[in-house]
Amino acid sequence: MTMNMAPVSQWNGYDVVMLFIMWTIMMFGMMLPSAIPVIMLVNNINQQRKVRGASYIHSAYFILGYLIAWTLYSVLITLIQYWLHHLSLLTPMMMSSEIWFTTILLFVAGIYQWLPIKQRCLNACRSPLGFLMKEWGEGYTSAVKLGFKHGQYCLGCCWFLMALLFTAGVMNLKWIMLLTLIVLAEKMLPKGEIISRLLGVGLMVYAVYLHI
Repeated sequence: MTMNMAPVSQWNGYDVVMLFIMWTIMMFGMMLPSAIPVIMLVNNINQQRKVRGASYIHSAYFILGYLIAWTLYSVLITLIQYWLHHLSLLTPMMMSSEIWFTTILLFVAGIYQWLPIKQRCLNACRSPLGFLMKEWGEGYTSAVKLGFKHGQYCLGCCWFLMALLFTAGVMNLKWIMLLTLIVLAEKMLPKGEIISRLLGVGLMVYAVYLHI
């Protein structure tokens, strides 16, 4: 609520920091619900190792890896938004100022839903056990790296969906809630891969509709 709504030419360093904090909070809020099953799985594995007398690391280190990945994305998207403001592609209310920019974002996001990289990342999030068994390592550093790497898969699923906030307003709470539910549906509902592709078709159709 303290964000500067003046033109970006009037922003200072404090405003950019506040923008970063806003994105970080949104990222944690939007990504954490869909990450909870993986976090619980890691915690269960550690508890089983503890019972067997094997070495284990507190799951907080795995979560830290997630937080680092999401924070770095927040830095990137903050810089991108600042650049878009300078190009006058976003209004002071942080939403698209050009219909062609909105159309491109929607269409490219729809295409991304069908790309192999999207589906590979989605599979790693929907079925994380294979990833965990392959990447598991001993020690605190390995636990953080494990969370960081899986956090990148989570971002690979959703980063273009997050960018769609630029079309309806970065601080549009209804749009934020909708995207959060979409992320949950893709990762947790049966046939999430089909949901992902259908969403892609819907985004492309809507982009064409806006262009007509």
